Amino acid sequence: MQISYLESIDSTQIYLKELLREKKAVPPLAVVANMQTAGVGSRGNTWQGCKGNLFLSFAIASEALPSDLKLESSSIYFAYLLKETLNEFGSSAWLKWPNDFYVDDLKIGGMITTVSKNVLICGVGLNLLNAPKGFAKLDIEISKEELLRKYFKKLEKKFLWKQVFSKYRLEFYRSQKFFTHNNSLRISLDGAALNSDGSITSNGERIFSLR
Repeated sequence: MQISYLESIDSTQIYLKELLREKKAVPPLAVVANMQTAGVGSRGNTWQGCKGNLFLSFAIASEALPSDLKLESSSIYFAYLLKETLNEFGSSAWLKWPNDFYVDDLKIGGMITTVSKNVLICGVGLNLLNAPKGFAKLDIEISKEELLRKYFKKLEKKFLWKQVFSKYRLEFYRSQKFFTHNNSLRISLDGAALNSDGSITSNGERIFSLR
């Protein structure tokens, strides 16, 4: 994974998409910023950034993904492996369905996943040092370089979706006291059933994790 480190940018996600669109770079590649002024969050929201936190976007060609990974499962797949990497450094972080990182009952970050022209693009915001009001920061101290080195090394192993999902399904119960959103609707995860592709079924409706 080729990694570019920037001091400040409006959005690593927008910047990376422009690089790909203008054919100035090809996947796999990642962009990391020390400060982000207009971060992109889920459902078109902004992600409030504090200097020194992790602002990351990376791109992987779809043909380089594990053979059994469906695109609609990718949010959980890549987020869970990052959560697992944090745990290996001693963090108690966990993954709320489908793409939010939590410590205890407070959000410390999230991941968004989009697909464009057979390229999967993941954006990550993680509160390493500081957190806005109502959020929390990571419960360990770690450098971005060390975290990303281990995370991208893990991605290179191309774990199968079924391997990752078998572990995530054991932890899904932690999400069930929270809510998620489907379009503009707020939906309780209490009683939701987790399906084998990472989607959930709630009140008879199937909701996918890609966002």
